[in-house]
Amino acid sequence: MDNIIEVSETTFQYDVLQRSTEIPVVVDFWAPWCGPCKMLSPILERLADDPAYYFILAKVNVDDNPQLSMQYSIQGIPAVLAFVDGELVDGFVGVQPEGRIHEFLSDLIPDETDQAINDGKSLLATHHWAEAEDTFRNLHDEFPHRADINLGLGLALLAQGKACEALDYLRQVKDGRELSQTEKLIPLAQFMCRTTESPDDIADLEPLDAQYRQAGRLLLNGNYEAAMDGLIDILRQNKRYRRGEPRAVMLGLFELLGENNTLTQQYRNELASVLF
Repeated sequence: MDNIIEVSETTFQYDVLQRSTEIPVVVDFWAPWCGPCKMLSPILERLADDPAYYFILAKVNVDDNPQLSMQYSIQGIPAVLAFVDGELVDGFVGVQPEGRIHEFLSDLIPDETDQAINDGKSLLATHHWAEAEDTFRNLHDEFPHRADINLGLGLALLAQGKACEALDYLRQVKDGRELSQTEKLIPLAQFMCRTTESPDDIADLEPLDAQYRQAGRLLLNGNYEAAMDGLIDILRQNKRYRRGEPRAVMLGLFELLGENNTLTQQYRNELASVLF
């Protein structure tokens, strides 16, 4: 992994906010003409490559990215902001003694549990579902009520077609920042779970019901593209089919695959064109 990256206004959402859900991201606001920046940046870059620390250094040229400077109220540079789990958690302005910088970075290092959760999230992001399941199961044994652990385990199980078990863990998420994502996943998990409990024979079903059942089978087998083709086709024929349930299923699938997945991007656009 490249620990030092250049970030722009167009890449900030992914490179900083989204990636900070997996690893702390330290943003260095600088400019080529800034003398103090030339003193601070080499220290940050050296520490970013130090295995004792665990963070990504994201460099933002304020001359090229004025909107980011305004958004985060950058009054002077160098300015350093730290992001964890998509949120701004700390920062400082100006050149600092190296000891102070070490303290700043040390506060971002997760404890063993947080590190294990971050490892699990990384496995989810790279679609190593079975390994992610093992990681989150071990965490769940010790912390059965943590929302982030229940969500992670639910995601890993759902991606492997273990929908009914996934639903049990997703339903344990009652609050916190994980709740919004979980609420989108539950319709998908319910549909897939219901499909596992339904008979294979679809000969006696109405055409749309048969097509919907087949989409569920495809999801259980991990054939997401064909499943979404089927769901889109159902909505083209009847937007109100089962009170719009195919739409909710697709939104859950987007959460499972992630916003940067090419299928998510393609089918989100197709869904919008069908519905609107």
